[in-house]
Amino acid sequence: MAKLKELIRPEDITTCDSTRQMIHKARKDGVELFFDRAENMRPCPIGNDSACCKHCSMGPCRMNTKDPYARVGVCGATIDTIVARNFGRMVAAGTAAHTDHGMAMLDLFRGVIDGTVKDFAIKDTVKLVEVASSLDIETEGRSVQDIATDLYKELELTYTQVDGEIPLVKRVPEKTLESWRQEGIVPRGAMREIMEMMHRSAMGVDQDYENITKQISRTALADGWGGSMVSTDISDILFGTPSPVEVEVDMGVLKEDQVNIIVHGHEPILLEAMLVSAASPSILKMATDAGAKGINLVGMCCSGLDVLSRHGLPHAGNFSSTEAVLVSGAVDAMTVDIQCIKQDLVKVSECYDTAFITTNYRAKIEGATHIELDEHDPLECTDNVIIKAIGRFKNRSKSIVIPSHTAKGIHGFSHEYIKYMLGGSFRSGYEPLNDNIVNGRIRGAAGVVGCTNPRSKQDFSHVELVKELIKNDVLVVQTGCSQMALAKAGLTTPGAAALAGSGLAEVCETVGIPPVLGLGSCVDNSRILMILSEMVKTGGLGDSIADLPVAGCAPEWMSEKAIAIGQYFVASGVFTVFGHTFPITEGTKFEKHLFEELEGKGFGKWGFAADPIEMAHLMIAHIDKKRRDLGIDQARERVLVDMADRRAL
Repeated sequence: MAKLKELIRPEDITTCDSTRQMIHKARKDGVELFFDRAENMRPCPIGNDSACCKHCSMGPCRMNTKDPYARVGVCGATIDTIVARNFGRMVAAGTAAHTDHGMAMLDLFRGVIDGTVKDFAIKDTVKLVEVASSLDIETEGRSVQDIATDLYKELELTYTQVDGEIPLVKRVPEKTLESWRQEGIVPRGAMREIMEMMHRSAMGVDQDYENITKQISRTALADGWGGSMVSTDISDILFGTPSPVEVEVDMGVLKEDQVNIIVHGHEPILLEAMLVSAASPSILKMATDAGAKGINLVGMCCSGLDVLSRHGLPHAGNFSSTEAVLVSGAVDAMTVDIQCIKQDLVKVSECYDTAFITTNYRAKIEGATHIELDEHDPLECTDNVIIKAIGRFKNRSKSIVIPSHTAKGIHGFSHEYIKYMLGGSFRSGYEPLNDNIVNGRIRGAAGVVGCTNPRSKQDFSHVELVKELIKNDVLVVQTGCSQMALAKAGLTTPGAAALAGSGLAEVCETVGIPPVLGLGSCVDNSRILMILSEMVKTGGLGDSIADLPVAGCAPEWMSEKAIAIGQYFVASGVFTVFGHTFPITEGTKFEKHLFEELEGKGFGKWGFAADPIEMAHLMIAHIDKKRRDLGIDQARERVLVDMADRRAL
């Protein structure tokens, strides 16, 4: 382990008891984790403010962040041009990540339709018909095969179309879409938008920060209402649309007497295939012959959240815990696919004799074992992964220390299920949600999403922010690593309503839900977009997403994907707050454009705060402003409803 001047106390690094315990053990074992590397690698102050341009060989040009207009780059680029270009490239990279993920799901869907993929099938025909109908595809009296074929062709345009509007904008509220059209930011096709964003941000091309921002928004919208939404819809169609399920989380889900396999990454294909392999009688016999009582599949990060929502599979933790879980010595194999995978997982795995296996051709890691997953024969990969894990179990030599903490919570709240749970089979819809926002029992809604980051105390901002929001009657929906932070803290159980304000608590107790609704992985932020769209279409809360008393936050964001997500929410009309840092130079015209001027164009706007309570109150203040604008800032008198009133309904 690299020598530190003074090791940070684990208690100052994370609020997660299991991770804290594993940090102590790793240090005793002489194993370096990413928390230690973060302390050794201090961020560049100029890069932190995005005030550095390295897009050509005349630089890199470092700007003066204290007086951002004191000088320009060698080519004459101003600080606004430089920061806008850097921001745009982050959005392009994040959009590419989600879009490529969605394209992989679409490829799998095509294979299922044409019969070349045999191990997966269309599982949710209701969702298939709903998605097809939303895109004006005829479904009445047609076969599943024909509907699916037409749907594939339509969704493919999300990526390949070079002109026109991507198909899924048909779901966007009319007034919101009108704002996009007026500004010229309706996405054409994801590939074209990403390509144009990269071109515009090259040296000597687009040098007007407002014009660059238009392409930033158009690229981001190709993610939220394109690549990410396609991924979510296809995952639901093939693997089933989530509905609430009780799940056990945290590192205590590891079992000393079982073969423990961690599946980490983002595409659900790997873990879905692992479930099939782990249920094979011949594989199970291998495990029992090796002395194991069974095979324990455990998810981590977003692929784990995806399968957690559908199958109730246990989940060990979020991004910041992916190295720490290996320190337990109980992990017999960690297998990964794409995104948010630390390269040093290879070294940590070696320290504990854990098999570390990459499976995706796009994401090999030096020193890792690579067993490629072919969607046409996925079990060949997943069978081999489990066999390697069984071999490690049989020859375990490292001491095993499994943290004892676990927490149970309710997860799997797809927007379809929220619609059902609010009104039942006969009157499903968002009327009860909208009505309770209008009458003031629910103040508004907030999406709290995103990563964890070693520059922040793990999980702290997520938990404190959400506690403050629900205390003030704000209903919270979640995706990604944030969901695990709240699950470990016990905030995803119906009993957590005791921490909510009286109005929100009453609604939660009536419906039987937690005040925090977990929607899945980071691409499933598209479910939040659908919820917002449904709220507008239901009526009573304005005509566009920008009218709604809602806000979003990523308190510990880490990746470029988070910036793309934030921008597509801002462009859709949502006030979006980021924490711990923001890639922008303060006092610039570009900052003012993002943080103030976009709202005047009918969009949302960005916000920033380092403290979670401050984040919460920025969001609450915005929600209250929207309530005033709608004329619902005064709580309505409560009226008892008798049977005659119910019949009238």
